[in-house]
Amino acid sequence: MKYVSTRGNSPPLEFDQTTLAGLAPDGGLYVPEFWPSLSSEALEDLAARSYEEVASAVMAPFVGRAFAPGELERLIHEAYQAFGHAIRCPLVQLTPNLFLQELFHGPTLAFKDLALQLVGRMFDRFLTRSGQRVTIIGATSGDTGSAAIEAFKGLSSVDVFILFPHGRVSDIQRRQMTTTRAGNVHAIAVEADFDACQTLVKAMFNDHKFRREFGLAAVNSINWARILAQIVYYVFAGVALGAPRRSPVFVVPTGNFGDVYAGYAARRLGLPISQLVVATNQNDILDRVLRTGRYRMRNVIQSMSPSMDIQISSNFERVLFDAYERDGQAIAALMGQVADGGFEITPGARSWLSRYFAADSCSEQETGLEIRRTNLETGRLICPHTAVGVAVGRRVAKETSGPVVALATAHPAKFPDAVQEWSDRWPRLPQSMAGIMDAPERVLRIAPRLEDIQSIIRAESNI
Repeated sequence: MKYVSTRGNSPPLEFDQTTLAGLAPDGGLYVPEFWPSLSSEALEDLAARSYEEVASAVMAPFVGRAFAPGELERLIHEAYQAFGHAIRCPLVQLTPNLFLQELFHGPTLAFKDLALQLVGRMFDRFLTRSGQRVTIIGATSGDTGSAAIEAFKGLSSVDVFILFPHGRVSDIQRRQMTTTRAGNVHAIAVEADFDACQTLVKAMFNDHKFRREFGLAAVNSINWARILAQIVYYVFAGVALGAPRRSPVFVVPTGNFGDVYAGYAARRLGLPISQLVVATNQNDILDRVLRTGRYRMRNVIQSMSPSMDIQISSNFERVLFDAYERDGQAIAALMGQVADGGFEITPGARSWLSRYFAADSCSEQETGLEIRRTNLETGRLICPHTAVGVAVGRRVAKETSGPVVALATAHPAKFPDAVQEWSDRWPRLPQSMAGIMDAPERVLRIAPRLEDIQSIIRAESNI
């Protein structure tokens, strides 16, 4: 298996090279050269398997010869040992056909752990084998940063620089990034929104001299290995709910399109998914583009679900690549229009997208009311991002008799103020995070200027 760029002007790479590269040199994102498939018989066999066994079966066709026999299975087993639930991603029934898949039982209490705990180990293995050092650069709207720091802290072959929008993440999210004592980790608060942070990261990758000098690597969802690890929980939930005989709907709260793209990849792999529903907050660019075909950016509005406060959805490029029949030149032309405010999707590509995706959005009021309703009806507290998914999921569940799965992307304690406001209950942090609110913070605060961030990296990197 090799990986190609969505913009069609970079050479194909093996899985290990793709993982360490992150963004392609032509500015595109890596995708598989072709989509492998799991048979109906293979899916039926997975229904009785552990999460780790499902992960091995799902990932094996994508990794090629990147690992020695048994090595991938060992890394997977190690990655999930610290999770707080034996099932890793349990399904909870909310109504007769609406389920919640809890993806927040990892060490930083967010779904990103399911990918990054494994990807961190893959990086360590590949770097040890090659004798390389890398500098990981990431932009985060909240959860990716803390999950990356947890996965890479203390590794001798890696320096980590995480950019996050100052004042636009929750206190817990910020402290998970700024209270680590690991010397190879650097949290940078940027006086801008997430889209600006993400643009700065892409600019660093597109500065090829700087990229080579510091061995830049990415671990946010532009990295294919992140997407690959996230495919697993779709398959795990699907077979638990009766696939391949039944075809569930997945409702995915998303801003950067990475999580729902993993669901699309699961469907291309062979998991029968009736529909993938993109659920957005008031920053609803993904809802609008899937409904109208027009990708038009607006100003980001701060919300109680900050990880979705995004207008530039990087992973949408990946699905457009397939929608445009893998025409890299067409995708490069579309992406070139983003800086001018957006682009319009052709009728053929719109029709193709409608086969896989639907979309809906939630206002702040609807999000809060869903936190309240879920608490009153089930006794469960849910985070604001999860509430967006559940609210949309309720609408979908009324229109179908099959199972509907809303993804619970973060623990409610990561957003305690919003949860308490709407439920009158303060969500408690797990004991593993006791003391985080009192720990000293270490953070740099800067303006959104590329030269300033590059200067910090030059001063702090061990390369």
